Amino acid sequence: MTMFAFLLLLVIGLPIGLILCAAALVFIFETGNPLLLDSFPLKLFSSLDNFGLLAIPLFILIGELMNGAGITTRLVRLAAAFVGNLKGGLAYINLLANMMVASILGSATAQIAMMSQVMVPEMQRAGYDKGFAAGLTAFGGLLGPIIPPSIVFVVYAVLAQVAISDMLVAGILPGILLTTVFILTVAALGWHYNYPRGEKLSWHARLTALRDALPMLMIPMVIIGTILGGFGSPTEAAAIGAMVATLIGIFYTRSLRLRDFPMILLRTGLNSALVLFLVAAAGVFSWVLIFGQVPQTAAVWVQSVATTPMSFMLLVLVLLLIVGTVIDGIPGLIMVVPILLPIATEVYDIDPLHFGVVVSVNLILGLLSPPVGIGLYVAASVSGVSAMRLFYVSLPFFIVACITLVVLALVPWLSLALIRGA
Repeated sequence: MTMFAFLLLLVIGLPIGLILCAAALVFIFETGNPLLLDSFPLKLFSSLDNFGLLAIPLFILIGELMNGAGITTRLVRLAAAFVGNLKGGLAYINLLANMMVASILGSATAQIAMMSQVMVPEMQRAGYDKGFAAGLTAFGGLLGPIIPPSIVFVVYAVLAQVAISDMLVAGILPGILLTTVFILTVAALGWHYNYPRGEKLSWHARLTALRDALPMLMIPMVIIGTILGGFGSPTEAAAIGAMVATLIGIFYTRSLRLRDFPMILLRTGLNSALVLFLVAAAGVFSWVLIFGQVPQTAAVWVQSVATTPMSFMLLVLVLLLIVGTVIDGIPGLIMVVPILLPIATEVYDIDPLHFGVVVSVNLILGLLSPPVGIGLYVAASVSGVSAMRLFYVSLPFFIVACITLVVLALVPWLSLALIRGA
């Protein structure tokens, strides 16, 4: 009955946070246990009683401040100064700018929307296919939830009860790897389709672009440096990053004004409320799953199908790619982690940080996969290209992303090297 109610509400299109709460209530009434109902509000509150969750509104605030401070344009100029003269230069610029923006913004859909407005018209004017430009921008947005700061990683860390700082650091090498394979894909496509070269700038112009963008690069450096250096928690690092972004916007780019802050704070509050309500609903849903022994039942089935850690990880990749095509990243994470994480750690002895990187990347890749693929539709709506055509022309990036995901799943070192010193 609980699963039927869950699927029915999902098909109807109810927000996933309400679906999780409703499914938990159906289970409570189905079992006829009034003590669970009495504990429902308490569990909602206790799911948010975590200092680390303060990092989420602060990371969102950094993104909003970055939008208002004109930081994106300067990062694009920096990328253009050093790779613009290569064959397919604007495509390289797109990817490198996405990587730098990802290290500040941490949200795939926000990044895709913002970079599509900046890069797609520019690439179209230079003679690139509009669908390719939009598709490349969408897959560049895949870097957002991987390179720290990452809201997806913060949510996973809370669900898995692992250190948020370790989870953020675990995403650095996978983010660099994914950027590298995308750059190699651009290089191959550039030679095959003879993409145009951009203007070659003098070293003086390059140094000027670097000087203009250097303060913006301080934001991720301050965040990561604070965490890796042990000077503060991820929440404190995010607060420092928000302060740096504010100072840059007011005194350096001079694009932020005091009258902008009420709307910036309002948008930050609304977006934070959406994410945190999902976390609270996830706490209740996980509590009900454990009470109903769903993870134990799932573990028995998985063990009958996957006999080794490697086969388990490959099974997870397939299952989560399917889940990711119909459910957004964070809700998907909230749904699958309580079920799959105990199996991964207790049955197959997989490191929870390694598992978190793979699961997060897997679900975010689903944002760019039909039939739902919300990231595809964001890029399509901004650029005016149909979502299916956009997916078709960017298929090489989808294929290399899948291959990279398999490598990340089978090589734990890539996720753990910076943490374990392996």
